[in-house]
Amino acid sequence: MKRYCMVMVSMVLLFTFSHISPVFAAKNPKTVLEYHHDVTGDGQPEKITVFGHPLKDHKDYYHEVWAEIEGKGFSKVQINYEAGFEPKLEFADLNHDGVDDILFSSATGGSGGLYNYALHTVKDGKLDEIPLPEPLSIESSFQNNFKAVLAILGMKSPIQLDLSSRKEDYIRLGLYQKNGVLNEPTELLIDPIAIFNIVKVKGKEGYGLKSYRQVSGAVHADVIGNIEVLSYNENGKWNMIDVQWKPR
Repeated sequence: MKRYCMVMVSMVLLFTFSHISPVFAAKNPKTVLEYHHDVTGDGQPEKITVFGHPLKDHKDYYHEVWAEIEGKGFSKVQINYEAGFEPKLEFADLNHDGVDDILFSSATGGSGGLYNYALHTVKDGKLDEIPLPEPLSIESSFQNNFKAVLAILGMKSPIQLDLSSRKEDYIRLGLYQKNGVLNEPTELLIDPIAIFNIVKVKGKEGYGLKSYRQVSGAVHADVIGNIEVLSYNENGKWNMIDVQWKPR
């Protein structure tokens, strides 16, 4: 029985508030955060205010989130974001055009620790979205004798995993027989990208993004490790600089 990432996404987001009707949201927006940072490149800090509509019964969750950017020489800019918990903005020149970009994040509230992200530039007062790095192609499968194989694009050879310490749980769950024979072809559970961190890239000018994806075994709580990918934007395209497997 094969399991694909889209199934995993549905499971992880099952307990989020993403489908709650706006009817239950508070009427008046709340000022969540305020920043003063130069995001247009004019040398002067713009006022950047993050607003949100909190739910009446879950005031830490914002059903609607947006930012308004005000400064001299351009009309007010508004950026609409995904709903979530703890929205925040970070600033760094990630497309390397000499002006800091705006990285938004908010927690989905799901059990997988996933976050919503969006990246924008407002250079010269003109709003433009910058696509985020795409997740790498990953192939995985459980093998006989309580083993698994993980093939990650960008790594020279597949990762061989010894999962014998989990064999009692895997037998109980029906994944394996007692003699270590796999009952049916099964893939590992691979999350979408959970987190992006802004990092300084060694040997390059400025900053890039490091992404983190969790890999689990029979169930989501059965965490095997994380895939860390460092990406750097050059000429409008994200290039993978490094990929690492971090076992748990």
